[in-house]
Amino acid sequence: MPELNHIVCSRCVMDTTDSDIIFDKNNHCNHCTQHLEILQTQTLRENSLLPAFDDVISKIKTAGKNNKYDCIIGISGGVDSCYTAYIAHKIGLKPLLIHLDNGWDSENSVSNIQLLVDQLKFDYLSYVLDWKEFRELQLAFLKSSIVDLEIPTDIAIPAALHEIASKYNVKYILSGSNFTSEGILPLKWGYHVMKDMKLYNHIVKKYSKVPRKKVPAFGVIKETYYKFVRGVKTIYILDYIDYNKDSAKEFLEQEYGCNFPTGKHHESLYTKFWQSYILPVKHNIDYRKATYSTQICSGQITREVALKKIENLSYNPDKIESDKEYVCKKLGISVAEFEEIMKLPPKNYTDFPNSEKMIQLVHKTYKFIFRRKRI
Repeated sequence: MPELNHIVCSRCVMDTTDSDIIFDKNNHCNHCTQHLEILQTQTLRENSLLPAFDDVISKIKTAGKNNKYDCIIGISGGVDSCYTAYIAHKIGLKPLLIHLDNGWDSENSVSNIQLLVDQLKFDYLSYVLDWKEFRELQLAFLKSSIVDLEIPTDIAIPAALHEIASKYNVKYILSGSNFTSEGILPLKWGYHVMKDMKLYNHIVKKYSKVPRKKVPAFGVIKETYYKFVRGVKTIYILDYIDYNKDSAKEFLEQEYGCNFPTGKHHESLYTKFWQSYILPVKHNIDYRKATYSTQICSGQITREVALKKIENLSYNPDKIESDKEYVCKKLGISVAEFEEIMKLPPKNYTDFPNSEKMIQLVHKTYKFIFRRKRI
């Protein structure tokens, strides 16, 4: 049931389940207001978008002219990363596709990756994490009650990509992350300063039975090293084109035979369980609201349709018990243990030692140095 004085933005579907939300006199929230301001800036640059795209592609090709690969692409089997691989193929890049296997891949994600690898003729590498150690890391975050259960994966992905980029002397990493489908997310719903090794190490030390040794990690110090010493840049290529996720999904399914889940990032079974069940039940967070609000701002969905969608539960009540059993068995805990963890008070990054201020300062410095250049 909605809480007392529950308020929903009149323009998007973000609401007071985000404790930091702010409304103006028109009942428009800070999230969609800020997002639309950035979109407007992008629209004003629309005529220069193609030259900017051509420029970034030219730099990637030039840097990798004498290499086997001119870029690295992390591919999850989801729409964004698969479409990024397609764009790379279309414009004649020479990427090495990397998939971080953390043990939670859905059958669809594995199939989608294989379909694209076979048809695009790209080289592919599966970076397999040590399962025993990674499972302990995931359990540590689950036991901590922090909202950000995917931090171990979110930190391992850039670590793996930069490691491989360095190995092959590649200067560019193409990311499928994009502003049109991911621009809105409250900080307490997902700790965007995710390269926070202070928080990461604290949770692992306090809640894990084993130290992290084999699973790669990527903090702000490593990020700075790769940016300024190794010269490795991350390019959000979908921000350079008129990207519509639903259209991309339809194209990939028709052209390459891909099959995508309906939920965002649901190509991972753990991410699906976390977003669709743990977040709303334990933390009173419906992740779909952020996703739909972003799509409303970019004109990819109407507010009326979004409101209708979030009337339904984010998980299937007929399957949730079997999903719990699967996740618990894989994590090596009983369902009873899991239920006890679910009863613990919910927390976010502010409840733990963290480096938010320092990391934000570093990122502001990045922006000053590069003067907000797109590359």
